[in-house]
Amino acid sequence: MYYRNANCAVVVYDITQASSLDKAKSWVKELQRQANENIVIALAGNKLDLVTDSPDKRAIQTADAEAYAREAGLLFFETSAKTSTNVRELFTAIAKKLPLDQAGPRNLRSNPRPGVDLRPEAAGPQANSCSC
Repeated sequence: MYYRNANCAVVVYDITQASSLDKAKSWVKELQRQANENIVIALAGNKLDLVTDSPDKRAIQTADAEAYAREAGLLFFETSAKTSTNVRELFTAIAKKLPLDQAGPRNLRSNPRPGVDLRPEAAGPQANSCSC
């Protein structure tokens, strides 16, 4: 897992497999121990589409995962990668938690280096004469 200098992370577990939440919890601990102390972590229970039609396929109750997320200080969403349910909401919530100085475009500089501007100048009105 790559998380050096990461500002955020999404830890995903499968709501149809009980063991996947335990694995997700170990990744959260790893992030909290090794990553930036201000990292925004979201816990996402995936495969919501499978349990919407067949509730008996659910192995991890929403309340249990949500309680863990609250206790660990995580954002929490149940999602479906297949139908995109709550995916936009997940990333919007992460973006709202990121400090503005981290969420902005990385290629813009507040103090640009001096140099030559190679952009063409805007064309102005030209005289009706030849330059030759």
